[in-house]
Amino acid sequence: MINVLMIEDDTEFAEILSEYLIQYNIKLTNYEDPYLGLSAGIKNYDLLILDLTLPGMDGLEVCKEVVNRYNIPIIISSARGDVSDKVTGLQLGADDYLPKPYDPKEMYARIQSLIRRYKKVAVQQNDKVESDFRLDEKRHQIFFKQEPINLTPAEFEILAYMLKQHGFSISREQLVYNCKSLKDKGSKSLDVIIGRLRIKIGDSSKESIYIKSIRGIGYKLIG
Repeated sequence: MINVLMIEDDTEFAEILSEYLIQYNIKLTNYEDPYLGLSAGIKNYDLLILDLTLPGMDGLEVCKEVVNRYNIPIIISSARGDVSDKVTGLQLGADDYLPKPYDPKEMYARIQSLIRRYKKVAVQQNDKVESDFRLDEKRHQIFFKQEPINLTPAEFEILAYMLKQHGFSISREQLVYNCKSLKDKGSKSLDVIIGRLRIKIGDSSKESIYIKSIRGIGYKLIG
């Protein structure tokens, strides 16, 4: 069974969706309160459906919190039609955005698609015997091929975030947003940091082995 967590204050809407999905062996558990949803053991769920207009906490803040702490697919389900909300949600790390109202069949299809994608990546990662990188958050240290890398605070934040999203494409906006040590929030500063990281791990921008440039999106860390 697929276990889906939903944070949605429209209980009637959540119940309708839950009744539809259960016939496909998808169990939906909904929380109206975003704070209760965040403390509901997110790591035990396979996917999160997140509304944006919530009591006491904006859904975009919830999205940011979940992305920073968990590796779980997120579908934003919202009646807010502002394009900036959609863009911000995706930049923060949400995987999909489905505007309300929608047919439950479409949500089912998107859930299936995301679950398949995440399982495929998980299998690929599990097939690897050993990664060349290791993150030690307690010591604030990153190792490359068992050797510690001498990193500036901004370099550490960028590489650590990429490691947490290992194998996934990450937008430039996500990297800049999650790098608190980056004084200049422009893309040029990010390019400089990525360039320095590549030098420190012996990577090449033209024939990159580890930090891949994804055209129109940003970067992906592999290896």
